[in-house]
Amino acid sequence: MKSLKKYSIPFTGLKLGKHLFEYDIQDDFFDEFEYSLVKKATLHCEVELDKQETMLILNFKIDGTIDTTCDRCLKVLPIQLDITEQQIAKFSDEPVDEDEEIITLGKNDHEIDVAGLIYEYINVAVPFISICGEGNTSTCDKEMLDKLNSLSANGEQSEQTDPRWDALKNMNK
Repeated sequence: MKSLKKYSIPFTGLKLGKHLFEYDIQDDFFDEFEYSLVKKATLHCEVELDKQETMLILNFKIDGTIDTTCDRCLKVLPIQLDITEQQIAKFSDEPVDEDEEIITLGKNDHEIDVAGLIYEYINVAVPFISICGEGNTSTCDKEMLDKLNSLSANGEQSEQTDPRWDALKNMNK
């Protein structure tokens, strides 16, 4: 987690107003998270921190590519990401309702860690299903598709059932 230390923004010494922080996010960032969906990436993240009297407004802009695996042919598939998110951090010593999506910063807090937020925004943006060419099989690995088709054609079973189950077929009659 030491490599994630650079994603902590010290806000106590900053003047009121907007401040820009930039990060290049590579594979080593995702190595710090054990169960990350993303293993390889080339991303650029800009965090615009707007410091106000009672809160911080963080605007995230993340763009670049991540490598996923095609769910059809298992080929490496680069996915282009363009993420824009906003997070609000409020200065308060009072506990905030858990339903609110606001970070609470106490009197003793002097920095805000954005690594977890960046990680979360990227992983949520990963498509649930990744297929080469949006379903167009011309970009998929032909050898793998041929193997899958041959296995599925040979694996078809006839309508023969196990005779032990035949007695159950007559139960609804």
